[in-house]
Amino acid sequence: MLQAIIKKGKVVAEEVSAPILSAGEVLISVSHSCISAGTELKSVGNSGENLLMRAIKQPDNLKKVIAMAKSQGISRAFSKVQQKVKYGTPTGYSNSGIVIAVGEGVSNFQVGDKVAAAGAGIANHAEFVVVPQNLVMKVPEGLDLKLASTVTLGGIALQGVRRADLRLGEYAVVIGAGILGLLTVQYLKNSGVRTIVTDINDDRLKIAEELGADLVINPTKGDVVKTVTSYTGGYGADAVIFTAATGSSEPLSEAFKACKKKGRVILVGVSGMEIKREDIYQKELDFLVSTSYGPGRYDRSYEDKGNDYPYAYVRWTENRNMTEYLKMLKEGKVNLEPLINKVYPIEQVEEAYASLQSPEKPIIVLLSYDTTSEVPTDNKVAVNTNYTKPNSALNVALVGAGSFATAMHLPNMQKMKDKYALYAVVNRTGHKSKTVATHFDAKYTTSDINDVLVDDNVDLVFVTTQHKDHASLVLQSLQAGKHVFVEKPLATTQDDLDKIIAFYNDDNITKKPMLLTGFNRRFSKYAQEIKTHTDNRTNPLYVSYRINAGFRPATDALHEHGGRVVGEVCHFIDLISFLTDSSIVSVSVEKLSPKNSQIRADDNVSILLKYKDGSVGNLQYFAVGNKGYQKENLEVHYDENTIIMDDFTKLTGYGVKVKDINSKTPEKGQYEELIHFYDAIANNKWAIDFASMVETTQATFLIQDN
Repeated sequence: MLQAIIKKGKVVAEEVSAPILSAGEVLISVSHSCISAGTELKSVGNSGENLLMRAIKQPDNLKKVIAMAKSQGISRAFSKVQQKVKYGTPTGYSNSGIVIAVGEGVSNFQVGDKVAAAGAGIANHAEFVVVPQNLVMKVPEGLDLKLASTVTLGGIALQGVRRADLRLGEYAVVIGAGILGLLTVQYLKNSGVRTIVTDINDDRLKIAEELGADLVINPTKGDVVKTVTSYTGGYGADAVIFTAATGSSEPLSEAFKACKKKGRVILVGVSGMEIKREDIYQKELDFLVSTSYGPGRYDRSYEDKGNDYPYAYVRWTENRNMTEYLKMLKEGKVNLEPLINKVYPIEQVEEAYASLQSPEKPIIVLLSYDTTSEVPTDNKVAVNTNYTKPNSALNVALVGAGSFATAMHLPNMQKMKDKYALYAVVNRTGHKSKTVATHFDAKYTTSDINDVLVDDNVDLVFVTTQHKDHASLVLQSLQAGKHVFVEKPLATTQDDLDKIIAFYNDDNITKKPMLLTGFNRRFSKYAQEIKTHTDNRTNPLYVSYRINAGFRPATDALHEHGGRVVGEVCHFIDLISFLTDSSIVSVSVEKLSPKNSQIRADDNVSILLKYKDGSVGNLQYFAVGNKGYQKENLEVHYDENTIIMDDFTKLTGYGVKVKDINSKTPEKGQYEELIHFYDAIANNKWAIDFASMVETTQATFLIQDN
């Protein structure tokens, strides 16, 4: 399918794989999408700047890159930034079309429904999109899908008006006569509010008058504050709704001055934020921010999981706001005809964006697509037609092109081209998979895992998706006869784990590929060095392992599907089991008892592992420590000897002479595990015993449920 991509200062239409539908989502064949002149043009401009200018303008992103460099090394962090700069990012957040499939759990939509959809990074400019159900709205019968594609902008403007809470006969000033301002004018007039509009563009002010504005003011030709004060009988406006986009703070200062005492200023657009106390103090003004489409925005429970807010308590959610906007369009209460300047086919997306920067400055530009009622079936996109691999290498299909896989595993594979060759990339979103496939010279990309499962050239499937999908993808790959590497955890439920166990216990299956769960720490040079000494012990080990995991909010997705215990503590249990070379006979657990819901009990846990050989593992995993302190500290005590490993950067022996090993950044064995796994496949010998991977996974279930 074609999708609009922002790349190096312009927007291009690229061929990418169509997205794959998941539970709670709706698959839409897009008819039209609406370009946001403000937000998207800013992104286009930023993409054309060099890395230094981006860093200056986006310090938060720079901090993330620096943090990545500290944890994974400068080269990996730089490679990650390069990928984004070179291959661009998808854009768009408002479209309309026809439902061609619905995911599990979706009951309020059916195939054939005409809908509008919203959401940055979701309702993209693309021929097909998958959108969570709470961000999809039915289009009223008879409403043109062209008009419905503006749904997101309609929701943004409507939420701003709701925040202003104006009554019949009151006065409002709208600053900015762009699309949001002109929609706002129409909402206010429908509500019986006397409306004043300011803008520096006379053509847009003329449109505002045509749409019902009672008074228009060009700030370059008249005094806004004096005019508003005079028009309101000397009192000032009841509310000012700021819909403009500017880096200056002066328009916001004028907004405060144009208000009556105890008035309100609602920030819908973008403004400089140097607020003068004298502008707001004496009038005791309220300054409110309108968050996008309305209640539910940025709430994962609402947007991603489809949990609605009770109608009686939250009358106007973002979905209900946008649904109302569509009704007003249908009823003729909102007129878009003077605002839509041109419709371009997706193939001419570059021309469409260029038109927004022309002297005429169009208000609304739309993209159009050829809609279909068929679910896309051919999701493969060729990337490298000259793909070749060394005879000894394994052809790898990466499933899940996340940041860790692309920053860690794929660069490691590139360093051992005689062992691994990236052959295909599978990802739910087409652009991400194509970016990774292109950067690492894969043959093709797809959004459908079945494409690689039926491909006889694929030797190894690398599963690095969300934790909840690991077990099912592992089982599908094994059943297809593919060797499998799966990032931890192997499974998030006992039922899912049992299915994998059953596969290996089934005597009727003659071909049983190799499987490795990514318990990389045991393969690190630090763990391997410790093991050379502890293997010669006389008595059991006493192992103390402390993990300063770092705080994650209770709403973080990391706490779902087994949480941090199943998803991360498995690493540390595996390392202790590796050192003891024994099986677990008992697990004891104590968890913190927080005094409020900010801190969770299940990621502040003390675990005591007793092993068959008499060894004891004392595992302390907590999220209440200071992030400035090192993450991992391992102490191994035995036979009057002590070995200490500091965060996979340093090894120290007491009573025993260990190799002098030091690292500038933590080296946790990800590179070495790939070497071990290759050798395991070549020699048909497990890199980690299957029984050990099962035991570690089951131990995490016990801990989480305790």
